[in-house]
Amino acid sequence: MVSARPAAFVSDGAETPRALGLASATALVVGHTIAVGIFLTPAELIGALASPALTFGLWLSCGALIFAGALTFGELAARFPRAGGPYIYLREGWGERVAFLYGWQSVLIMDPGVTAALASGLAEYLVVLWPAAAGSEKALGVAAIWTVTLLAMSRLTLSARALGILTALKLLAVIAIVVAAFTISNGTWSNLAPFVERRAGGPPLMEALALGLVGTFFSFGGFWEASRVAGEICNPGRTLPLALAVGVTCVTFVYVLTSLAFMYLVPVDHATSAAEFARRAGEAVLGPVGPAVFASIVILSVAASALALVMMAPRVYVAMSDDGLFPSALAAVRAGTGTPARAMLLLATLASGFVLVGTFQQIVAFFICTALTFIALAAAALFVIRGRLPDTTPFKSPGYPLTPALFVLLVLLVVVLVLMARPFEALAGAAVVLLGLPARRLLLKTSGVENR
Repeated sequence: MVSARPAAFVSDGAETPRALGLASATALVVGHTIAVGIFLTPAELIGALASPALTFGLWLSCGALIFAGALTFGELAARFPRAGGPYIYLREGWGERVAFLYGWQSVLIMDPGVTAALASGLAEYLVVLWPAAAGSEKALGVAAIWTVTLLAMSRLTLSARALGILTALKLLAVIAIVVAAFTISNGTWSNLAPFVERRAGGPPLMEALALGLVGTFFSFGGFWEASRVAGEICNPGRTLPLALAVGVTCVTFVYVLTSLAFMYLVPVDHATSAAEFARRAGEAVLGPVGPAVFASIVILSVAASALALVMMAPRVYVAMSDDGLFPSALAAVRAGTGTPARAMLLLATLASGFVLVGTFQQIVAFFICTALTFIALAAAALFVIRGRLPDTTPFKSPGYPLTPALFVLLVLLVVVLVLMARPFEALAGAAVVLLGLPARRLLLKTSGVENR
């Protein structure tokens, strides 16, 4: 373990400039959360639930539970306003071993896996716009990873500004599509009738609800990652809770509006597949160019999400380095840019490997169960932390203890559903996490720290 950092680098903490305000923090939440599923997830829900009432009900109920999670992570961020996010909360609530296992799976599985999944999804839509590139999706995915990484490495304020612009363009594009759907398309409100009764041909209700819940949760997934950059946010005790709450509310609003527009454009019984439903909706709004326009918006969404992730993810490695559990030379924050450039390069390298060896579905299935289990533990840490530490936080989660309890139950339910659907991949991901136990002992021995 390298104990000294080059002069051009500084450690995270008080020396790291707090350059991000409320707008940038909210852009991190919205920009990372709305990604490849912006059109496909609403279409999947409409097809599976086969009922407008059930579709809106699931979006709103899941959005409310996610909002409870935003409040929970908002209080945790207010109590520990420094880089690391869930790693810090796990360490304070459940101890260093649990925190390290989260960091271990973040470095090796979750962060590169999510980045690779986003890049793979982006590449598929690039081919829609550039058919001549068909067959080169993996190369396009790798190129997307390195383009985003180089931008994120340039300077914290510059990448935050770029993310803000991308997020604003993404929201404006989605709103424009929704407005066009209700003004210039050939849609009809009769597509929403009957509103409550399910259309024939859909899967059994309980199966549809299970599939819909997993898809809905994934559409909100990652909002908590903004807490990783608490060390770079101005007045994080107040700014980050507000950014999480506003960001989740905006995301819920966008998904509900998109679903409403889709059902106005295309009858529910035409939802034979998510991709086909989205294609029909695009053509109903803009004619033959509709699918290409939809693909462009998805590309914009994924690019913003990937940039937000590459900006946020390495802050966990910085926090681990401060605990002697990650090579300090790799986690060093460059003084001139305010970015952990070497950690970002490591993330891009691992993510490129994921893209080259796996498909989108395989990548997601490999990391999702372990990642969500740690997120549930991080949220549940609030129960332990409230009872053990002095109450000096500037923000308290309203509705405690019901607020974190509802979010934890939601996450655990999703974990069970995914485990039942993809047991092999979930167990393989868990095995990689458990390998972190001997790795932790080796890292502590190398850094000269005993008895931890």
